Amino acid sequence: MKRLWLAFTAVMVVSFLVLGWIGTRIYQEMPPIPDKFVTTDGVTLVESGEIGKGQNVWQSLGGMQVGSIWGHGSYVAPDWTADWLHREAMFILDKWGGAEFGQPFDELDEEHQGQLIGRLSKMMHTNTYDESTGVATIAPIRAEAFAANVEHYKTVFIDGNADYAIPPGTISDEQRLHKFATFIFWTSWAASTTRPSDIASYTNNWPHEPLVGNRPTGDNIVWTGVSVIMLLAGISAMAWWYASRREEEEKAEGIAASDPLSRWQATPSQKATIKYFWVVAALIFAQMSLGIVTAHYGVEGEGFYGFPLAEYLPYSVSRTWHVQIGLFWIATAWLAAGLFIGPLVSNHEPKFQRLGVNVLFAALLLVVVGSLTGEWLSVKNYMSDSVSFYLGHQGYEYVELGRLWQIALMAGLLLWLVLMLRVLWPALRQAAHAEDTAEAVQSFDVDRSRPELKAIGTSGQGNVEAKSQRHLVTLLAVATGAIALFYGAGLTWGQHSHLTMVEYWRWWVVHLWVEGFFEVFATTVIAFVFMRLNLVRPGLAAAAALLSATIFLAGGIIGTCHHLYFSGTPVVALAWGSVFSALEVVPLTLIGFDAMEDLRRSKASPWVRRYKWPIYFFVAVAFWNMIGAGLFGFMINPPIALYYMQGLNTTPLHGHAALFGVYGMLGIGLMLMCLRVLIPARSWKDGALKVGFWGMNIGLMAMCVLSLLPVGLLQTKASVETGYWFARSSEFMQTDLMQTLRWMRVPGDTIFFLGAVALVWFVFGLWTGHSFSKQDDGFDQPQLRSS
Repeated sequence: MKRLWLAFTAVMVVSFLVLGWIGTRIYQEMPPIPDKFVTTDGVTLVESGEIGKGQNVWQSLGGMQVGSIWGHGSYVAPDWTADWLHREAMFILDKWGGAEFGQPFDELDEEHQGQLIGRLSKMMHTNTYDESTGVATIAPIRAEAFAANVEHYKTVFIDGNADYAIPPGTISDEQRLHKFATFIFWTSWAASTTRPSDIASYTNNWPHEPLVGNRPTGDNIVWTGVSVIMLLAGISAMAWWYASRREEEEKAEGIAASDPLSRWQATPSQKATIKYFWVVAALIFAQMSLGIVTAHYGVEGEGFYGFPLAEYLPYSVSRTWHVQIGLFWIATAWLAAGLFIGPLVSNHEPKFQRLGVNVLFAALLLVVVGSLTGEWLSVKNYMSDSVSFYLGHQGYEYVELGRLWQIALMAGLLLWLVLMLRVLWPALRQAAHAEDTAEAVQSFDVDRSRPELKAIGTSGQGNVEAKSQRHLVTLLAVATGAIALFYGAGLTWGQHSHLTMVEYWRWWVVHLWVEGFFEVFATTVIAFVFMRLNLVRPGLAAAAALLSATIFLAGGIIGTCHHLYFSGTPVVALAWGSVFSALEVVPLTLIGFDAMEDLRRSKASPWVRRYKWPIYFFVAVAFWNMIGAGLFGFMINPPIALYYMQGLNTTPLHGHAALFGVYGMLGIGLMLMCLRVLIPARSWKDGALKVGFWGMNIGLMAMCVLSLLPVGLLQTKASVETGYWFARSSEFMQTDLMQTLRWMRVPGDTIFFLGAVALVWFVFGLWTGHSFSKQDDGFDQPQLRSS
């Protein structure tokens, strides 16, 4: 165990040092925000401070929930960076073609087109920013293109555009629209302007736009090759390691004849966590309902089967709520599971623990209701751009909630940390004391009259178990602290922070907080549950949890950078991110071994069948980790793949399969495990639970393979052949084939929704009693049942 702890500590320290160093490089080399844009004939196109104000307008109307910027955001509307860049290029080319050849650009022969494209590429890529004055100088024709784009955006954001699911009045007036346009123009300028002393733009030549010379760089190709090699090397190493440990696998002998938790009496704080799970069930139903509405906006942008729903619930709000509620219920399930498992770990109920659990519940409800309300008010233009940042919509995907609600959530997490440490501390002390006592027994003569020493004995088994318990509790405490503290990364940016730095810190929250430390926490909690059920030895549970955490974080921490390839970052982020994101996939390729172990444990003894469905959800987690996070994740993560695929439907393919398939299923599994332990001796009517499990898994797979995957692949083909702008355009997405494929989400969505309804019905049935069977399950010994 000492070596495992050293490896875990080394991975954490080295990885965060590297990630921090990459952050300093990003800060030093992020795209400049010119104080002014001035034409060569002296006309000021963008005034001082307008870009920052435009960014705030973009945030208040929903930001990344209304199309995307630099490929990050939603998928119905265009990527505004690519859209602006293409429209500006076509305006200039048409203007030149008409002036020099008397024809629009599309009607010119290839020779003349190539001549104009070469001239445009040189003009767009030439960096004219003067750092000493803060002024970027541009050609007058770009100012004309700017005005033309503003006129087009009036028809989109003021008049409304059904193809993009943007209702009329999304931006309330032309003054705000002009500010918004300056921000979009800047993102496009950064995407096409060559970085000093480099051959690529600030966004590494993203998006793919042949008209301005934006094509993949050599770094995209080289580091893609390196990432594939690292993946193969990592898989080979993991396969050898798994083969070497087969003799160490735990055998099934020694399983208890009855449920060790059958006589567990729930503590007051454990009973207080039950309402968390009722809220989780309600939020699951709300999120699935919003998911249906949000997906439907892709084919009927103005309403829902003829009803003008967009007037009351715009797409940007429905998608915001869909994402936020998903994170809320998953996090709530995990937090509640931690609070529930705590007394099982320490056999101790701290004073006022129940009060703390109830206060935390009220705080979480306040954050949920307050943030969702503020987001709606912001998008509906009931808040000013400055107020919106604090009470409304921050505009950044996954951290949309206003800063006030963000701070309140942080305070709630810190309260949860205090509650968890209070209940874990006695277990740490008891484990240390037991370990010291056992070591003393081995060193000195044993006084057999002392009961505590007789319980431990002289075989050394008590010493081993005490150490294992301590290691597992320590890892749980570390994961708990990381969950509470790492959310603070979302408080590092302000209303006017540079978009590149916001992206850097935002992915600390999304990738490290959600995908990193929550998984470590959940792995440890599951290990504790299996240990308390005597299905796995304490030593094996501790070693497996610590090793899993080390392997996952070894790739996951630095792998955060794979989200940042084209967000205004230097090549160093691309290089490190591509290599370590490949290593993230390595443990997922062999995760089936762990799934089979869980299935084996579910059949170890008849009484374990009462925990069948929580274990099945843990098995589903392993499956979707392999498919959603592993297969679909690596499909888009190599630099050359992401260059063409970022922000296409291949992204929600990975997102749905990984976020719900892994973390959603994990949250449901933890919830069911806690509810099962709450009253272990009462058997369940599991018909609805069976429908829920298979419905959600089959529906999720159908959603992925019948709609998201084919749509994403066809978009990728369009992105490669024509340009990224075309893959996201209404001209392409509104074709008959693409609309049919988008409608093909309906079968999977319907099955998935019915499965979710069945799950919610079962959970609430535990409240009303209709999910309990009147007959004893017969899994306990008679003396236990009678007691």
